[in-house]
Amino acid sequence: MAVPCKRGLLLFAICVTTLPVRADEIQLKDGKTFYGVIVAYDNNMFKVKTDFGFILVEKNKIAAILPMASETGKTEVKPAGRKPVRPEAANPEQEQVKMGAAADTQPTAEPAMVSSLERPARVSSTAVKPALPAIAPAARPAAPAIKGTPSSSTSALAVPVATPAPPEPEVPANREEVQGNVYTNYTHGFRMYKAPSWKLIDDARTALPNAIVAMGTFNESTLMVVGREKTKQPLDAAATTVEKRLHDVYLNYRQISQQKTVVGGLPAVEYRYRGKADEHDWSGTLVVIARGNDILTALGMTYADTDLIQIQENVIARAITSLDFNVR
Repeated sequence: MAVPCKRGLLLFAICVTTLPVRADEIQLKDGKTFYGVIVAYDNNMFKVKTDFGFILVEKNKIAAILPMASETGKTEVKPAGRKPVRPEAANPEQEQVKMGAAADTQPTAEPAMVSSLERPARVSSTAVKPALPAIAPAARPAAPAIKGTPSSSTSALAVPVATPAPPEPEVPANREEVQGNVYTNYTHGFRMYKAPSWKLIDDARTALPNAIVAMGTFNESTLMVVGREKTKQPLDAAATTVEKRLHDVYLNYRQISQQKTVVGGLPAVEYRYRGKADEHDWSGTLVVIARGNDILTALGMTYADTDLIQIQENVIARAITSLDFNVR
């Protein structure tokens, strides 16, 4: 009689071609069947000796145990949980007996000891996972630390890290005041005329390089900026340097006149020009003034494409000529 091969997910294949002599037929609730001799019961587990070694079977997984019949034809029924009596012959056609008497047997306090040569395998209706060493829960993967210097192939492609620029020096506070039409700057020691329609432009000192103060009309169609140059050049060289900057600011820059003059009792160079910027034509006057080791500038500009150009040019001229450097 040939019996189909029964396989478990992680157990060796049990392929039975002939019935073993003096063995029980053990039927599981999931329909699986195997043959062996029950040799012990402990902790709700049957220890069964088969031709391939010892295995452990959970009691609640067993549907029936059918002892093999003796030569006299008498069938012996073995309830689960009792120590089996070795059968004399095999007769699998006898009546199956349910495992109702298993509760009568009390398990021992200690499980049966199994030697390393007969390590049992647990048989159940579900797949049995192999015993593996304990594995710690997977931690969040960490980025590998970069060590050593990069190879020549990768360093050639590396993007250079830009050195951060040093912070801009803080602009010193201005001690200044406006009284009527007179603006006075105590920090830099000068005063000048301020037209009634002009207002101080608060952010000019941070927006314009070297600016001390800026003022102008509400729509900034007319502007006046007083600044201090960071240079040790003499007056003529400094004036040439400042005037060249106007070429970069205006489109179609045209110098109208250049002359040496005196402003507030100090030597100066005056430039008058025209140019286009911000979609407007501008008329401007630049005065570069030497005060000891300092170079001061006064730049006035107004729209040249309005009817007020003559009036605003006169206001700019008055503001420049009013500069007084005797403030202490």
